[in-house]
Formats: sequence, C-alpha cells, structure tokens
Amino acid sequence: MSAPKKNPAFIILILGVLSAIGPFSIDMYLPGFPDIAKDLKTTVAEVALSLSSFFIGISAGQFLYGPLLDRFGRKKPLYAGIALYLVASALCAMARTVELLIILRLFQALGACACLVASRALVRDLFPVDQNARVFSQLMLVIAVSPIIAPTLGGYLAAGLGWKYIFVVLTIIAAFILTAVHFALPEGRPPDKQMSLKPGPIISGFLNVLKEPQFYTYAFTGAIASAGLYAYIAGSPAVFMELFRVTERQYGWIFAVVALGLIGCSQLNSLLLKTYKSQQIIRVALICQSLIAVALFTGSFLGWWGLFSTITLCFLFLCCQGCVFPNSSALSLALFGRNAGTASALMGGVQMSIGALASAIVSFLNNHTALPMTGVMACCPLIALMVLLTGDRNIRRLSSAANTLKGLSITPTGLENLQNGDN
Repeated sequence: MSAPKKNPAFIILILGVLSAIGPFSIDMYLPGFPDIAKDLKTTVAEVALSLSSFFIGISAGQFLYGPLLDRFGRKKPLYAGIALYLVASALCAMARTVELLIILRLFQALGACACLVASRALVRDLFPVDQNARVFSQLMLVIAVSPIIAPTLGGYLAAGLGWKYIFVVLTIIAAFILTAVHFALPEGRPPDKQMSLKPGPIISGFLNVLKEPQFYTYAFTGAIASAGLYAYIAGSPAVFMELFRVTERQYGWIFAVVALGLIGCSQLNSLLLKTYKSQQIIRVALICQSLIAVALFTGSFLGWWGLFSTITLCFLFLCCQGCVFPNSSALSLALFGRNAGTASALMGGVQMSIGALASAIVSFLNNHTALPMTGVMACCPLIALMVLLTGDRNIRRLSSAANTLKGLSITPTGLENLQNGDN
C-alpha cells in the first residue's frame, strides 16, 4: 500500500482530529466538574460517573463499528457515528439532571468511537505497513494537543459562560469534522460485500484476530499501559482542584503542561524508530514508566510530594506513554489488511474497556487523597510490562518452532503425527 495521493500531511491531520475527538470530549469538560455538580445539585463523584459512562460507550461501540467499517467501507459508518455524536453533544448542553447527563455521555461516546476505529483502520489502509508506527506518532501530535487546548478552553468556558457551553462547542466541532471527512478524506479500503454482519461470523472474525500472538501481546500491553493515563484523567480533577486547591483555570494549565510530555515523546519516538525497533522502544518505555509510577505512588503514600513534584512525575509518566502507544498500535495492526477495521475495533475496545475499568476504580476508591489515582497509575505499567515480556517470549518460541518446521519441511499436522507415532 503506497501513501495517499493527496497531501499525506493533511490526511494525517484529519485522521488525528478524528482520533482526538474522544480525548477532546473527555478533557474539555473536566474543569467544569465542580460547576456541573453545583448546577445539577449533585457531587463531583456523581459527575465523574458521566466519565465512566463515556468510557463504557466508547469501549462497547468499537466492537460494533469494526465489522461495519469492513462491510460498508470506512466513510458511511463514520458519517453515522459523527452525526450521533453531534446530536448527543447538543442534548448534553440541555441536560437538567446528572442521570440524564450520564446517559447522554454514553450515546456521545457511541458516536465518538466510530472516529477512533475508522482513523486507525485508515492508517492501515492508506500507508505502508513499515510507516505505520511513524504515522501513529504523528497522529499523537494531533491527539496530544487536545489535553493542552481542551482543559484550558473548557476552564475558560465553564468560568465565563457556564459548563453547558462546553458541549455547545463540541457540537460545533463535530459539524466541522463531518464536513472535513466528506470533502477531504479518502475512502480507504472499499466495502467488502462478503463480510457478514451475522453474530456468528462477527464473533469468529474477532476470535481470528485475537488468536494472533502478535496482536494480543501488543494490544493488551498498550491497553493496560494506557489505563494508567485514564486513571490520571479520572483522578486529576479531585487531586489538583480538591486536594491541592487549584482553580479551574489553573487546573487547565496544569493538564496542558503535563500533556506536553505526551506530545514531545510521541515525536521523539519518530526519531527513535530510525535507529531502534518498536519492540525495543516499548520495553524501555515501560520500564521507565513503571519506575516513575512507583515513585509517584510511594511519595504520595508517605506524604513526600507537593503540587509541583506531583505535576513533574505525572509529566514524566505521560512522556513514557508517548513512546508506548504508537508502537503498540502499529505492531497490533501490522498483520491485518482486509479486516483492519475488525482488528482496529478489537484493539480499541480492549484499550477503552481497560481504561474504563481503571477510571471506575479511581472514582470508586476516591478518599480525597492522591492514593487512588497514583496507585492505579503504578499498577498499570507494571502489569503491562509483565504482559509484554511474557508475550514476547511466546512470539519468539512460536517463531522458532515455525522456522524449525519450515527447515525440516514438516507441517504442524505432520509434527503432531510424529508425536503420536512416538507415543
């Protein structure tokens, strides 16, 4: 697959915006939590459930869109998803109860996840496989802008006009995205009329993707590592605005500064790929992220860290994430062409499901300290590193066995017959 004939940089920009709509929808309304709670006569913890419902919707919806993107092409399901997002965003601005907001955020997420699945599948469609990791790094440049712009913009909107205008702006953004997709985004892989939408074949398609060792190793490694980021997103409003007593606008700037680590290292990853393999970069990044997260949790438990040291360690934590996500995504999708939509959906669904669980745990354990957030942040890279090391050993073992069989001209069935004969 050659690079798209249209300006590749512009295509990457559109794909980045599609990928960023989910994070933007999360980050932009975080500074408005206190105002939402006050206006809807509830608590910040109750408002945080709308974040959990968003994660649930964006997780479950990806499993739906994957087969649709393979069956009908990339753009038709994408149009439907953006339209659903637009309508749900407008209704969020009119919500009168926290329960209604939680439900509407679920539907907003179901629309946003079409953008996430389609953008990853289109990377696989439009660019050569050996360029995918670099393209994902460039997407991260656009995605990572959202934690810089979104909380700051959300903070000013909440303070100046009220939290409802956050969702008004999201509605307007969705309209612009729909226009850009229609006029400027290539179709990608054409519709596959042989792709069945019956439950049996869909489940079989997901299972065929999931059984690939390279897929499940890097998909779960990336997903579990990313859960640490979602734990930070879920816990940071309470930690910074309630524990450290920063204002909404200050929180927006803190969130933006921390996100610079994600941007910087996602671009550093592009340079590292000229010298090192994606597998090598992920391993080193996860080791560093584990050490940083353990230090953050330990210092929080012992009362060592104040505001600035907490910001610094969160910054370093996200720096490592900037090197994990692009490489894990590229390696997860590298084996898939015809069913890239299904693979992208499964990868994204796993990532968001684990992220939703992490954010829910942080909200459930909320005790007005930094320990729930930092504890989950510490667990995620440690578990991801164990998954990576175990998966890599399994991949090498299977590769070695396959090479041996190839050299001996023995098929797996033949090997089984030999073993049965020995017995």
